[in-house]
Amino acid sequence: KPNKYGLLTDRQKKTLNRALRNTKKARDMLADLLEVGRSEAGCFQSRRFDPVAAIDAVFIEVLETVDSGMWEVIQEIGPSPARGDLLRRRGIHLDYADGGRGIELCQDETKFRQIVANLLKNAFQHRRQCLWVDLACREQHLCVVVTDDGPGVDAADREIIFKRYTQLNACALLSRTGHGLGLAGARILARRLGGDITVDSPPGTGTVFCLTLPLLLDH
Repeated sequence: KPNKYGLLTDRQKKTLNRALRNTKKARDMLADLLEVGRSEAGCFQSRRFDPVAAIDAVFIEVLETVDSGMWEVIQEIGPSPARGDLLRRRGIHLDYADGGRGIELCQDETKFRQIVANLLKNAFQHRRQCLWVDLACREQHLCVVVTDDGPGVDAADREIIFKRYTQLNACALLSRTGHGLGLAGARILARRLGGDITVDSPPGTGTVFCLTLPLLLDH
């Protein structure tokens, strides 16, 4: 409201934008907890939607919180081939559009978006240079695969990362997450929706998370 409060300096704008991003993170964390609670109480809102459009929207939302500079450039470019070219130059490969053509989900879209957001945030946090998102349909199930080229997960830790409120020093992958809720909540939601999340981490090649959901929520 510059007419009411006056113009801001560039430094003030950056400070306010940083405060806004942190506020959104806190809001999202609270929303995640509430959604997990609703799923455990058996509360679902199933509807038909396009998973490609949903993932695309979630990606933009996550990008705003993890890399505001890239997000601003993406906003200026808009949905165009140039956007994809820029992301690939930054090591981000979104291959879900081709694999998801014609697929329709009848699921709880809010919970689906929350699961995907947590997988994307985790990949952004731990990648060294690259991140891949793939999508496919197999035997009436949707598979969303999120891969990063980060340090990977030791075999002994692959179940620990899905436990709520895990001690921060219990697993290297959790050492920077702060609360140990994201992946745990994502798996709870996936299983409540009739699917699951698995993790694979070949030595020295990063981490692969695979979300599998039935195309039709059966509750």
